[in-house]
Parts: sequence; structure tokens; C-alpha cells
Amino acid sequence: MRLVALTREVSPSIGRCELTHLTRRAIEVGAAMEQHRQYESCLADLGCEVHHLPAEADLPDSVFVEDTAVVLDELAVIMRPGAASRRAETPTVADALKPFRRLYTIEPPGTMDGGDVLSLNRVLYVGLSSRTNTAGLEQLEAICRPFGYAVKPVGIKGCLHLKSAVSQVGPNAVLANRAWIEVNAFKGLEVVEVDPSEPMAANALLIGESIVYPRAHHRTRRRLEDRGLSVTTVDVSELAKAEGGVTCCSLVFLNEMG
Repeated sequence: MRLVALTREVSPSIGRCELTHLTRRAIEVGAAMEQHRQYESCLADLGCEVHHLPAEADLPDSVFVEDTAVVLDELAVIMRPGAASRRAETPTVADALKPFRRLYTIEPPGTMDGGDVLSLNRVLYVGLSSRTNTAGLEQLEAICRPFGYAVKPVGIKGCLHLKSAVSQVGPNAVLANRAWIEVNAFKGLEVVEVDPSEPMAANALLIGESIVYPRAHHRTRRRLEDRGLSVTTVDVSELAKAEGGVTCCSLVFLNEMG
């Protein structure tokens, strides 16, 4: 079995992206596209089979494919994004996932962004954010519990998604900004704290035993490396202006078909 990384090219309209917690700054589209290509190369170097979808010119946020689906070993759940402008992103992602997984969907009045769901050891931690509501959480629980997953709500504040505040960096370890989450929800796991000077540094993408990590967060990277973790850095500075991170730009899952 191989890892698949589903990605989508940067939209030329990314400068019109949704913003919740950041002040809008000009995004250099060409630089964002090149950063995304380097990100895909990094995933390939770490053993992923990269499947990339073409850019969607009228969907500014569509490079952030993580928000459109949650892919688990047995199924995939197609999201209903909290921002209405992003709901047109899901059909093409659903089509791309059909060969790999049985699909389920979040239905109205539920809303959920995939960036609010952290799957770790058969537990789905779900951030109740401005994009994910209780109805969405209840639907996810009803879909996934028969497959043996527990669903645990996590309160968050001050950031867009749960994975803005916490992400997996090891089999039983997470990287977290304690100021933005209810850290007690992760009792029993090792919690590596971001450097206080780098509040945006909690988003990391674990691929096998390697961590794909933003180049900008030097101090927190050292904290990870001091624990013996393998870190590969990428420049995502332009994508970060759109409230994007390293988990946002891919859906990574095992290809159970081969």
C-alpha cells in the first residue's frame, strides 16, 4: 500500500480568499504557485503518490483541499464548509476520492471544515470553530462511530481551525498552542508546546516518521528536533497569508487498492 496525497493547484484568484483572523495582505500568486509545487515535491520525496487537481479560477480558497473532506482508513466524509463561498469546492474532491473510499456527506444544517478534524488513534478530535457547528459534529459521529471511531469535541479560540492550534507530530504526540485550545482534551498524549513567540507554529503534517513543517517557525522547529523528531521544512509564506498551513494543502491517506 502506498500513501496518496491529493492536492489542488493554487487558484489565480487566491488574493480574494476568505480571511477570519488575519489582515489581508497582497499575495504574490506566482510565488504561491511555486511554493505549492515545492510542497508537492516534498510530499513525493517522502513517499507520497501525488494526485493533483487543476486550479479552480473562481474558487480562491480551493488549494486548501483539507477542508473539503476527512479521509479515514474505511471511508471518506465529504464536508459542508462553514464558508458558503467554499461549498463548490467539494464535488471535484468527492469525484477524486471515489476510487479510493466509500463516501459519506455532511448535510444541512451541519457545517464542518476538514481542518477542524484531527484523527489520532481512532479518535476524531473536532474543533467547534466559526466553520464547524454542533450539527456537523453530530453527523460525523453518527457516520464514523459504526466504524469504531470516537468523536471528541474540542473548544478553540483565536484561530481559524483546530489544526491551526494542534496537529499530530508522532504516534502519541501533538504540537499545540495551549492558548488556542482546551488542551485537556488531549490527555494521555504528549503535548509539545509551540515557542511562545510563534503562536502560528502548531500546524505540522506528519508523513510516516517525518514532519513537514513551515520554514518560518525556527524556534518551534528546534523544539521538535530536540525531541529527536525528523523535520523537513517548506516555504509556505505566501499561502500563510491566506490562513493556510502545511496540513491544509493536501489530503494524505493510504491507497488501500494497491
